[in-house]
Order: sequence, then C-alpha cells, then structure tokens
Amino acid sequence: MPIHHLMVGTWTPPGAIFTFAFDDETLSLTLHTKKNIYGAAMKKWSSFAVESPTLITQQASHPMLHEPEASSSSTNTRAIFLLAAKQPPYGVYCNPFYNHAGHGTVFTTSSDGTLETAIQHYAYQPNSGIHGMVFDPSEIYLYSADLKANKLWVHRRQNEASPPQNAALELVGSVECPDERDHPRWVAIHPSGNYLYALMEKGNRICEYLIDPATHMPIYTHKQYPLIPPGIPDRWTMYRADVCALSHSGEYLFASSRANSFDLTGYIAAFKLSKSGAIERQICLNPTPTSGGHSNAVAPSDWCDDWIAITDDQEGWLEIYRWQDEFLARVARVRVPEPGFGMNAIWYD
Repeated sequence: MPIHHLMVGTWTPPGAIFTFAFDDETLSLTLHTKKNIYGAAMKKWSSFAVESPTLITQQASHPMLHEPEASSSSTNTRAIFLLAAKQPPYGVYCNPFYNHAGHGTVFTTSSDGTLETAIQHYAYQPNSGIHGMVFDPSEIYLYSADLKANKLWVHRRQNEASPPQNAALELVGSVECPDERDHPRWVAIHPSGNYLYALMEKGNRICEYLIDPATHMPIYTHKQYPLIPPGIPDRWTMYRADVCALSHSGEYLFASSRANSFDLTGYIAAFKLSKSGAIERQICLNPTPTSGGHSNAVAPSDWCDDWIAITDDQEGWLEIYRWQDEFLARVARVRVPEPGFGMNAIWYD
C-alpha cells in the first residue's frame, strides 16, 4: 500500500483541516483538492466523523464547563489537548490551558465515536496547565505533563465501576520536575510500560523516568538528554521543546524543539531505546529547516519505523522524513499558504 494519508490542522481561526497523500514508492507528497473547512472552536471540545481521508464531518461540539470562567469570552482559557482511549470504555480525556485550567474533563463517546457526555471534571491544582498526556499500555494509568505547575501527574481509571462511569479517573499522585524551570509539555511511554519520557519545554531536554511497578509513579532516573545543542546563551528563553513520540516498534524515541526567533532553526532528536525502554544513547540532533514556529511537531508513522512527518507553521510546511539505518533524510515536502497551517500531523492510513 504505497499511498498513505495525513491530516493537518491550523493554529488560527477560521480553522481548517487539510488532507495529504504521501506515496512511499515515488516519495511524493500532494495536497488533496477535496478538503473541508471548519470553524475553530478554541473554547470547545469537538469531534469529527472521518468516512474517508477527504470526507470529514463535524459531529459534536461541547463547551468547557469545568469552571464557569473557562468558557467566557473575557478569559484566555483554551481547549488545548485531548487524548482518546483506544481500549474500552473509550473515554476522551480533555485538558484546557492558560487560566482556569485546573481541571480536566472526561467525555463518554457514542458507538460511532461522537463526543457524548461529560461525566467528570477531575482536579489537578488551581495553577495547572496540562499540555500532554499518555496512557500506560494497560490504559489504566494516565500520565499528565503539567507545564504550568511543573509536575507530572498520575491518575487511574476506575475500572471497578460499571460503564460508562469507569472512564472516570481517580488521583494516584504527582511528582515535581527535576528543575523548577523545566515545564513539562509532552510525555511518551514505552510499550513495556517500564519507562516514561518527559519532554521539558523550557528545559529543552528529555528526562527519563522509571515507572514503579507497585505504585505506578514515575521515578526520575537522572538520565537527561539535550534537545538543543550545547553553548546556547540561554536555553531557558531562546528555545521551546515541543513533542516527543516513539517509533512504531518502540525501538526509537523522537523529540523536537522550536526556536523563539525566526532567524534560528529548531531541532529534531532521535534516541535508541533498549527492549525494556531505557534510553541507551542519543543518535542525532539535527537542525530543522525553520524555527518551527509554534510547531516543529514530529509524528512517526504508526505502521512502521520508516517515516516521520514534521509540521512547521513559520512558513506552513508539511515534511516527510525517511528513518533508515539511524539516519534522517527528508524525502518530500509541501507548503500550504493558509494562516496558522501546520499545527500537527495525524497519520490516517
């Protein structure tokens, strides 16, 4: 199957979803002419039905109701991140950001995947701002990266309850990050469930955590790796680390950083993981074509280790890289002159 489709959203209103076709034989990347445009609901949680790569229909849109001020036009609260469970009961876990972001929301879904009912507003803390989450392989334990409060949180799905309430969460605990300036933005977990990787936005580094098998809490191993080169005058202000994600096999971890100036480049890093999930070594730290803007988001393909998509909203690029023999090579790119294009890429098939 040489043709694979990706979907990429935008950062700014009115909002759009673009579909692309990548041919892994001819190494071509093209924008589909049939595309659907949607209004961006920055204060709402929405779901879309995808009947084909080019047939995307909005199903539902729900306001943020975890705090009365969150949905107000006078506040800067934004719907920022959601994570859909892949195992029953298929809850969707939603996190706001900026002010009034101290609670996440759990939605149930209908049989066709539509966001249905908010069954829980679960608490973090008043100054929290969650920007990334990941489930362990069992999808019982949920790990949250709290950029604002500089913590990692652990929650547990209440599996003993009857559906749909067992999509709800109960708090297990939280841990402070190693440096008060770290600000974790994204988390990834090894398929073994043994190791968690926390990407620190201001720290511009990956920190490795061992998951305690008894408590399921993350324990910092004191292994950390840079996401920008050494010698940067002020790593806390000149760059912002963005996303980390594992390859399909779980053998490699990729992570990226963005520059705060369009005059500088961002970076993409790759790491070799052991079978148990420990980081064995950093393979590369390559510059990206631009600063990355708000994005420079890496998205490894989910059926093999060969392909990685990177989005950039400084100039509006979607790029495909081949990962082979532990080298990265850009093989295709396409530019979309749409305001805010390049938030992140989703591999559809």
